[in-house]
Formats: sequence, structure tokens, C-alpha cells
Amino acid sequence: MRLLMIGDVVGRSGRRAVKANLSCLKKEFGLDLVIANGENAAGGKGITRDVAQELFSAGVDVLTMGNHVWSKKEAIDYINRETRILRPANYPSGTPGIGSNIFETSRKIKVGVVNLAGRVFLQAIDCPFRKADEIVNRLKEKVRIIVVDFHAEATSEKVAMGWHLAGKVSAVAGTHTHVQTADERILPGGTAYITDLGMTGPRNSVIGVKTEIVLEKFITQLPQHFEVATGPYQFNAAVIDINDETGEALSIERIQNYE
Repeated sequence: MRLLMIGDVVGRSGRRAVKANLSCLKKEFGLDLVIANGENAAGGKGITRDVAQELFSAGVDVLTMGNHVWSKKEAIDYINRETRILRPANYPSGTPGIGSNIFETSRKIKVGVVNLAGRVFLQAIDCPFRKADEIVNRLKEKVRIIVVDFHAEATSEKVAMGWHLAGKVSAVAGTHTHVQTADERILPGGTAYITDLGMTGPRNSVIGVKTEIVLEKFITQLPQHFEVATGPYQFNAAVIDINDETGEALSIERIQNYE
């Protein structure tokens, strides 16, 4: 099977990029499943029902989230009802929503998708490594293919997660930093890995925010109200080929499209 993992979708520009690219990519690569990180999709922070439906209508099958998952108040109730949206599984027990789920493609292939959040330079929540083990062991009883979105700041933590899950899952893809890394590879045991998928959003920006605002912040060190940039987009993602029978990744290819 072949799946596409899209880097953090940021604001209106990011949603426009998804709509403009996804249909062609589905035809070009024969995609079976599309996973996108949507934690910045609504105005740069969080998710809403309307924004999620817009991305689902564009062809996204699964939305993963991250540290901004609760930035829009309505998400708390909505995520409880929408099983196609995953929030980090290592939030404390009792948190709304789910952190993993099994999805079936049109070819009846079952895929387990897991969303985890890092703890280095981010909010301290439950251990993502122990939670990964718990969920992967449970999913392996039902599926051969398991894909992980690890939403984390530190590259060291992401690389560590890749090695921790090498040979145990089909793919580990990092999100959150909005800068695509050029380290895609197949780890021992058949696990596709990339430290960060990058950003799908406004290209002429500082990781999605208006450039002039961020420059003012750095130069003056005064508080600023960040606003999502507009203008031309970039589309960052990765296509991953996986053996249907064994769950081992065969290849991973970065995608960088620009308007």
C-alpha cells in the first residue's frame, strides 16, 4: 500500500495547498491513505469542525494533532465525536478524544495510526515512549501496518523515537517544527523514518507567521501578537510505500511543492 503523510497544515494557505495538490498526488502515486497534521489548520492554532470537514472533503482521511489541539474551544467536544481526528495519545487518561485508531482503505487494508507528542521543550505530559509501546503492542494484535506521527520539538527526541520503534511499526514521521528535514530513510526492520515532514502553509513566512511580526519580536524582545501569513503556499509531505503482507516500509520519498 502507499500512503501520504502531510506536514503541519497552517491556516487558510495550508488548506488551499492541500486542495490544490492532493487530487493530483492521489492519481500520480495511487495513494491508499492520506494523513495530515491539522493542529495549526484553523487560524494557525487548533482545529474546528468546519476546518476539519474542509480537509476531509479535500481528500484527507486522518487528521493528527499536537500541542495546539485545544486552542479552539469547540474542539474539545468535536474531537470526542470525530474518530478521524487523533490527539496525542500520551495526554493523561480521561482527556477527550482518542490517540490511535484503525482505518480501512478502499482496498480493505487496515492501518493503525498513532499520534504522540514529545516532552522536550514542550508541555510535560505522559511518556511518549512507554505509551508508544503500549499502543503498538495492542494494535499489532489487529493490524500489520502501523504509522506514527510524533509531534515533537527536539530532533534528538524524534530520532530516539524512530530507533525505539524501528522494526515495530511501518513508519515514524515527525511533525511540529514546520521545517522539512532531508533525513528520510528506512530504519532496520523496515520502518520508514523522517525527523520532520515540514509545513504545508504560507511559504513567505517564519514557519507560518507573518515575517515582519517575528522580526519585530526577535529585534525588540517585546511581546507580539502572531498572525498567520498569507500569499504563496508550500506543500510538504512524504509518500511511503509499505508491504501489505509484512507491514515493512519499502521506500519513503519527500514531497516539496510550491505555488
